[in-house]
Amino acid sequence: MVHTPDGAADGVQEASDARDTRNTREIRDTRDTAKPWFRQLYIQVLVAIVIGIVLGWRWPDLATSMEPIGTTFITAMKMLIGPIVFLTIIGGIAGVADLKKVGLTGIKALTYFQIGTIVALLTGLVAINIVRLGDGVHADPSTLDTSGDAGQYIEQGRQQHWWEFLTHVVPNSVFGAFVEGDILQVIFLAVIFGIALKAVGAVGEPIIAGVHRLTEVVFKVLSFVMKVAPLGAFGAMSYAIGKFGLSTLTSLGSLILLFYATSLLFVVVVLGGVLAAYVKLNIFQLFRYFKDEFFLILGTSTAEPALPGLMRKLRFMGVERSTVGLVVPTGYSFNLDGAAIYLSLATVYIAQATDTPLSITQQLGLLAVMLLTSKGAAGVAGGGFIALTATLSTVGHVPAAGIMLVFGIDKFMSECRALVNFFGNAVATLFVAKWENGLDLARAREVLAGRAGEPPVSVEAEDTVPAPARAPDTSSAPASA
Repeated sequence: MVHTPDGAADGVQEASDARDTRNTREIRDTRDTAKPWFRQLYIQVLVAIVIGIVLGWRWPDLATSMEPIGTTFITAMKMLIGPIVFLTIIGGIAGVADLKKVGLTGIKALTYFQIGTIVALLTGLVAINIVRLGDGVHADPSTLDTSGDAGQYIEQGRQQHWWEFLTHVVPNSVFGAFVEGDILQVIFLAVIFGIALKAVGAVGEPIIAGVHRLTEVVFKVLSFVMKVAPLGAFGAMSYAIGKFGLSTLTSLGSLILLFYATSLLFVVVVLGGVLAAYVKLNIFQLFRYFKDEFFLILGTSTAEPALPGLMRKLRFMGVERSTVGLVVPTGYSFNLDGAAIYLSLATVYIAQATDTPLSITQQLGLLAVMLLTSKGAAGVAGGGFIALTATLSTVGHVPAAGIMLVFGIDKFMSECRALVNFFGNAVATLFVAKWENGLDLARAREVLAGRAGEPPVSVEAEDTVPAPARAPDTSSAPASA
């Protein structure tokens, strides 16, 4: 056993008391002083998106040259995602008293993810079977041009097998997962290291303390990068409109509209119903709470930049650190509700457009395959297209070349996919936290009602959030409007 000298212990206690005092003051300050409207991140990002749309519409050549601005911001965010996921998972596991709870939390989360994915896939299937937009297109797959980027995605999808995401979990090296930015492999490493640190007991405590300090440093770097988020959203939106044009939106507007309507229905009815019935919270209040992340995703077309904000705000709501650290990063790879809706809807649309008959049995077979291929859509450039091609290639009923029918509008559907994925993971974390009795429901209601102030930017300040209540609460009370 390692014994700490009394003087050292006193010094640690004094430092802890000072830190708690500073953190308490910081949270009080966030409640007392609100930012002016023009300094709110979501306002800045929204203005940047509007400017980007106008630039792409009026001056497309100039707008396409803005691509490096958007891609550089997204690259900078992805640079931090791996370390953030790794450190927060280790910190979450280290904060659990019993390692058995880590396993139980993981099993509950994966169970929820699979059920959620099945419901999302069924939602897309039902929507496209009711509104048969592909009927009458009569596209000939042999005449479709599959060159350029789309051809590369098709080839990758054909080479990808349904079981690869399972074998791909284990990285070739410890650092390879971080170099390649493979979140699934980073999660695997983090879980192994976290369990090992917890298992060695006192020997691992200095390392765990170092993990918490390093986490604060990484989040501080993140705060620097987030200051240029409006610029990144401007560059990404300018390029999208300038490259593909508003005419692309109108040419296949019906399919885009169906996808957005189906996704909205899924989020409000399915996710909102789960949140209200079980967690006793209001989905519309959740929308307002995550408005910064909403517009950030809308501008950049990816949910990754919003991951740190999601974790920070869930902690501020009163969700246990360990639950946030385990469920959120895992959900970004396993809980892709938006991608699931897109896969089922796009697959059946392509079948309809190419006059490929699909029976109910064949569609259910597609659903079973998509349960696996949808997991490969995370953290990969063109992941949605690769997963779609992998699905078509595995089943063999629908020609893979048919994805060219939706390639032009994929960019304008990616925002919706990312938004649904984001809110799906927010609801999933709250659901699992309630299931684990790791959610302070009273605090969550205060936060969503706007009576708890703004979440502190500092990671350390999160430690002053009251611990989730363990005693039975008023969970039977109706959700606040």
